[in-house]
Amino acid sequence: MNEKINAENEEREGASESFFSDIVELREMEYLYNAAIKQLTMRFEILNDEFRIKYARSPIHHIESRLKSTQSIINKLIRKNYDITIESAKKNLNDIAGVRVVCCYIDDVYSVADMLLRQTDIRLVHKQDYIETPNYNGYRSLHLDIEIPIYLSEHTEYVAVEIQLRTVAMDFWASLEHDLRYKSDKDIPDSICKEMLESSDEINALDVKMQEIYKKIQAL
Repeated sequence: MNEKINAENEEREGASESFFSDIVELREMEYLYNAAIKQLTMRFEILNDEFRIKYARSPIHHIESRLKSTQSIINKLIRKNYDITIESAKKNLNDIAGVRVVCCYIDDVYSVADMLLRQTDIRLVHKQDYIETPNYNGYRSLHLDIEIPIYLSEHTEYVAVEIQLRTVAMDFWASLEHDLRYKSDKDIPDSICKEMLESSDEINALDVKMQEIYKKIQAL
């Protein structure tokens, strides 16, 4: 068993050394994905500002972003049996760059997604609606895998970004569920998993109720 673990560690270290061999290419990749995050965040902010001027309210509560660490990229390539190269990462991983848009109401999630996807230079690669069909553990969110153009000095490059759109209530549950499930070193029994699933349903019911209350107030 120890020999197997040592061999896996050596393989991982060797892969990491290969990935880091071209520092310039690695820095260029990080620059591209950071640029994609900045541009996409700016587009969401512009849409939110326009919506606020036209309708006197903001559909977006806040925006978060993250760039996957180099070691996380390497680990995922190994886990999925892809080549451990920068080119392989750019080709096969859709979540190196991630933007999370937290909205006020469920309808806002779909409105903001539609506003973004109407932009003609955004390419939608894949859509996964975990609001309409929640994940097995109760997770709810609208996922969009898109490609956004980065206009460089000599050429244009499309960069993949994973977008998660969810309500404040969905974000509250997902953040705590992740903290409870994935940051714990204990085996969580089925009874507790069931409780977390039930809490997701309860929070979703509250999400729906708050949206209904908002619509009633708007109709006054």
